[in-house]
Amino acid sequence: MLDDSIVKMVEVVAKAICDYPNDVKVKEVPGTISSIIDVRVNKADLGKMIGKDGQTAHSIRRIIFAASFKTKKRYNLDIVAEPS
Repeated sequence: MLDDSIVKMVEVVAKAICDYPNDVKVKEVPGTISSIIDVRVNKADLGKMIGKDGQTAHSIRRIIFAASFKTKKRYNLDIVAEPS
């Protein structure tokens, strides 16, 4: 259940950042030790999700890292642009 809340949290943050929130798709690709949180955004929003020098992506990764202590599982963030 906590895995779902981390994915939901990333989805809320990504939708708040993007100009096209309806195009945001977040899913978890589970693994045994670590999981990948796959964030797909509109091509026009990719720069906003990554941020200047990767600061926005780094901040989202820090939030995920802090939240992952409850699940005792590691997460990797993968941001991909969907073709418009």
